Formats: sequence, structure tokens, C-alpha cells
Amino acid sequence: MSDAMNIAQRYIALWNEKDAGRRAAMLAELWTEDAAYLDPLMAGRGRAEIDALIAAVQARFPDFRFALAGAPDGYAQQLRFSWELGPAGAPAVVKGTDFAELDGERLRRVVGFLDQVPGGA
Repeated sequence: MSDAMNIAQRYIALWNEKDAGRRAAMLAELWTEDAAYLDPLMAGRGRAEIDALIAAVQARFPDFRFALAGAPDGYAQQLRFSWELGPAGAPAVVKGTDFAELDGERLRRVVGFLDQVPGGA
């Protein structure tokens, strides 16, 4: 198993990166070319679509930040970690758990579950 904490931290950093050029470089380093992302609200195939999803979340919640919640774990080529999203220094308003399939040290597929979502979101 790859270093679960390192991969999860890089994943969270990617969702927080607002500079499009740096985010594209991080995507290329962390995700496979045929990567896929899916959660109850959105889906994307390939790095360009995943980048667009991240940019859309940042546009909708410009002052929010993602943070890891608890310790990631995994085995073989599977990874699981939880995260929180909210304004810096305030309680999180959205919480979730993501399950990832890895290809070595890179993400091939991420399936996200929303554990806490405010009404009307």
C-alpha cells in the first residue's frame, strides 16, 4: 500500500489550490490520465473534467477550505479518508468520505460520499 496519509494530503491540497496552473500540475502528478471522479452531486472523467469540478466547487464556496478529518487508511490499491469543508477557523458545514482506487502512487478513481450537507445545498 502506498503512503495513505501522503496521498490523502496531496488530494486535499489539490482541492484547495486556486491557481489553475499549479492545480493542473498537481492533477498531472497525482491522477492517472484516465482518472474518474464521482460523488452524489457531480462526476468527471479525465484530468480536465476533474479540474473543472474542483474549480466549480471553489467558485461556489470561495472562502471555504478542505481539511482531512481523521486518519486515512488503506490496503492493496485501495484508500479511504474523510474530509471536511468550511470557512477557515469555523466549524465545517460539509463532511464526506472518499474511497480511492490507486495505480501505484496515483489516483485512478475516486468515489465520494457526502456524510453531512446543509439543507438547500
